[in-house]
Amino acid sequence: MAAKERSTSREPTIENRRARHDYAIEDTLECGIELLGTEVKSLRNSQVQLEQGFVMAKAVPVSLELHGVHIAEYPQALPQHQHVPTRVRRLLAHRREIDKLATQQKAKGASLIPLKIYFVKGRAKVLVGVGFGRKKGDKREHIKEKEAKRDMQRATGARRRL
Repeated sequence: MAAKERSTSREPTIENRRARHDYAIEDTLECGIELLGTEVKSLRNSQVQLEQGFVMAKAVPVSLELHGVHIAEYPQALPQHQHVPTRVRRLLAHRREIDKLATQQKAKGASLIPLKIYFVKGRAKVLVGVGFGRKKGDKREHIKEKEAKRDMQRATGARRRL
């Protein structure tokens, strides 16, 4: 018999909902994340704040770093095993993917933003998006488009029920 796979439905997904409002996301990349044991435990308890987070692509050595993400301390851990909540964490990706993100980051107005943290087969993953900042008017237009789309779906759904 094959080993029983973990259900991903019970695994927590931490989403940065504010990022899609503040930025127009052009491209995304799934990266692994290098974590300590207590960080993984806190992540499974959804004790994470992504709103202030951002990703930096470093040239030497070639790597991606996650800054500004607050992972709360795990209360059951001993003090000597505790992690620093806002430490810089290394992201794991192939070199060509890192180079691609680095060139996209150099474009004027582009930012690398963590969109989601989730688990795949027991391993923590981060969805990194390349975003361009929206101005106030753009945000309003985006909200109007979403509301119009939602109204159309409600209207078509009402017809189906009759």
